Amino acid sequence: MGWFEALVLGIVQGLTEFLPISSSAHQSIAGQLFFNGRDPGAAFTAINQLGTEAAVLVYFWRDIVRIVKRWCLALVGKVPQSDPDVRLGWLVIVGSIPISVLGFLFQDQIETRLRNLWITAAMLFFFALVIWWADRRASNRLSLEHLSWRDGVLYGLAQSLALIPGVSRSGGTIAAGLFMGYTREAAARYSFLLAIPAVLGSGFFQLSKVADAPGTPDWGPIAVATVVSFVVGYGVIAWLLRYISTHDFRPFVFYRIALAVVLAGLLLTGVVNAG
Repeated sequence: MGWFEALVLGIVQGLTEFLPISSSAHQSIAGQLFFNGRDPGAAFTAINQLGTEAAVLVYFWRDIVRIVKRWCLALVGKVPQSDPDVRLGWLVIVGSIPISVLGFLFQDQIETRLRNLWITAAMLFFFALVIWWADRRASNRLSLEHLSWRDGVLYGLAQSLALIPGVSRSGGTIAAGLFMGYTREAAARYSFLLAIPAVLGSGFFQLSKVADAPGTPDWGPIAVATVVSFVVGYGVIAWLLRYISTHDFRPFVFYRIALAVVLAGLLLTGVVNAG
C-alpha cells in the first residue's frame, strides 16, 4: 500500500464511520479501485477504525471518564446501581456482547465470503429502506436516561449486523434506537459509545495478527491512514450531532440507494470484482 492510497482510505474511513452509510462498504469499494480489484482486507479496515474510535474517545472524553468513574464506584458500593451513568456503563458492556461473540464465531466468513460486493450492494439498498422506515415512524421521545436492559440488548444485536459490510454500525444501531422511540441524538450518542469496546477489541486483535504475520507490514501507510481517519472522524462526529438535532436521515437514505445502484453497475460492467 502506498502513501497516497493510505491517505485516501483514511479520509474515506473518517468520513463514513459515523454516518449511516457503511464505512466498510466504502473501504471495500475504494480499496478495490486503488488495488486493481483487491479488497484492502478486514484486517486493514479494523486497524483503520482505531483512528475513528480514538476520535470518539476524545470527543466524549468527559462523558466516558464520568461513566467509568461512577461504574467503578458502584462496584464497591459507593454509588447506587440505579445511577444513570452506572446503568449506562453496564448497558455498553452488555450491548457489546452480541457483536463480540458473533465476530469471534464467524471470523472466517466475515473476512472472506461476507466481503462479497454483491452482498454489500444488497445491504446498502436494503438498510437504506430500514433507516428510512425507522426515521419515518420515529417518535423522538426518549433520552439515554430511559435506556433499559431490553433496549441495550436490542441495540447490541443491531450493532452486530454491522459485521456484514454495507449495513453500517451507526446505521443499524441508530435505526434500532429510532424504532424504540429514542431521539436521533440519543440514538447516535449511544451508538458511538457502544462501538468503543467492539471496535477497540477488533482493531487490537487484528493489529496483533498483522504483527505476527510473515513479512514486514506497511506500518507507515497504516499509521497515516489511522491518523487521518482520527482527524476527519472527529469533525464528522461534531457535525453529525448538530445536523441530526434539526434534520432527518433522508439524505443518507438517498445516498445509500444511489451508491448501491452505482456499485451494482460497476460489478455488472466488470470495473470492480465481487470478491
